[in-house]
Amino acid sequence: MKSVSLLWLCAAVALFGLDTVLSQAPSYGERGSDLGIQVFQQVARSKPLDNVVLSPHGVASILGMLLSGTHGDTRKQIVNALRYKKNGPYKMLRKLHKTLTAKSNLDAVVIANAIFTQEGFPLEEEFMETNRLNFQTLTSSLDFTNPQGAADHINEWVNNNTQGHIPTLIKADMLDSALTRLIVVNSIFFKGLWKTRFQPENTKMRPFHGGNGNLYKVPMMSQLSVFNMAAASTPQGLKYKVIELPYHGALVSMLIILPSEEDTPLSQVLPHISTATVQSWDKLMHTRKFRLLIPRFTAQAEVDLESALTALGIRDMFSQEKADFRHTSSEPLFVSKALQKAKVIVNEDGTKASAATMAILLARSSPPWVTVDRPFLFLIRHNPTGTILFMGQINQP
Repeated sequence: MKSVSLLWLCAAVALFGLDTVLSQAPSYGERGSDLGIQVFQQVARSKPLDNVVLSPHGVASILGMLLSGTHGDTRKQIVNALRYKKNGPYKMLRKLHKTLTAKSNLDAVVIANAIFTQEGFPLEEEFMETNRLNFQTLTSSLDFTNPQGAADHINEWVNNNTQGHIPTLIKADMLDSALTRLIVVNSIFFKGLWKTRFQPENTKMRPFHGGNGNLYKVPMMSQLSVFNMAAASTPQGLKYKVIELPYHGALVSMLIILPSEEDTPLSQVLPHISTATVQSWDKLMHTRKFRLLIPRFTAQAEVDLESALTALGIRDMFSQEKADFRHTSSEPLFVSKALQKAKVIVNEDGTKASAATMAILLARSSPPWVTVDRPFLFLIRHNPTGTILFMGQINQP
């Protein structure tokens, strides 16, 4: 019997300031994030001078959703890559999803999952129930023999769940009208208001040294405040700075990673990054008052995940001959496309109450400046679980 196709799609949006303590053992959020970071590293290695943005948690979420439908080597490869327990990670994944979607995060983090199936296509009850319990997955039927209509419906769902920032995730020509049976989609929307706001009147056009060697004039935000900062180094001795910018509520932070030496490329620091590295920064952080200058920027990217996941050992699910999704459906399935679109918008806004308090403090000092005026990395971390929601490299704002 000919295998039919299963599409895996992931949409992720982070909006930071849009105008309108961890255990040593890795949590399940960190395990999934580590795989996502490795995917990011694979993609960034092939695009060293481009802006790249990805949701590590989005990658892990889709794999977690697919996992319950897999068997044999297909399952083993996913479990090994994610470092999950062989007997099933679902109790921990349910707890993680519950924590990330708790009321305390509701204004900032919105995660939605969906499974779209061909009308009349029989899914295993246990597969649907596992995803419903652990990921609050919506399951609905579509007519994939009408590719444009099915694509329009899925894009409308993604558009709604990313508040209009990713209006198009899937194209009709990605669908095989005769063979497409199942599409699994994860959506993450994040809107974080800075704990202390960057005042728009302080934003000035300043130079930024692009990854390609060119000099650009970009809008550089400026804030005099108290930040956590760490000085760290790679095993090869390359030094870099880490600056933490908390969002309102302090459950989520942006971490800026900037090489200390101007001639150190990001590509030499990036392989060093993992959730264990991020966890080690907590001990190195110290509070300092300084003026931070950082670009206002928008970055978006579309990433085909198949080559990166294959390089990391997740191979069989992309093979018509080897994919084993017997616990998803009795009909043979394989993943024909693995795609993520992500978008990040960073600007000045924050909570006015916190900004007013800090403005009074800031008016009385003249500390040093820290200027992010050359290529940098950023991570968006959910601090209680260590989950990396978003990650990016910015070569040109």
